[in-house]
Amino acid sequence: MESTSHFINELAITYSRKEISHNSIKNSNAVYQLIKDIYSNTQSEIELKEYFFMILLNRANKVIGYYKLSEGGISGTVVDLRLAFGTALKGLASGIIMAHNHPSGNLCPSEEDKRLTKKFVEAGKLLDIAVLDHLIVTNDGYYSFADEGLI
Repeated sequence: MESTSHFINELAITYSRKEISHNSIKNSNAVYQLIKDIYSNTQSEIELKEYFFMILLNRANKVIGYYKLSEGGISGTVVDLRLAFGTALKGLASGIIMAHNHPSGNLCPSEEDKRLTKKFVEAGKLLDIAVLDHLIVTNDGYYSFADEGLI
């Protein structure tokens, strides 16, 4: 009689501590300052290629962590909604803020940026995770979907 072995994956959540001076999110400018710190802490080049980050928050809008969802090319990056919300759920986040850069320096959201934001908001409602904002960032400034009334 032959024995057939089966394997399963063990999932683990890991945390690594990085010093960032912003602990509480009160407005889009605070998010922008935090994102700029994250870019400098992760050795990401904000003007080189596109990165998409997610900030995880507790109920009091205190930052509990951040996660780099994707790293793309010069003109775009792919974001998987399932990975994003899987991370938010594992991190016990009550709210999230998305942020990505435009290496071109253009702060205007693309149609894809708008579609993705809408998908995040809809998924967040189903999972009871508030999507508080989506920022497009450059070294010179930012665009906030929440400030523009798009969230």
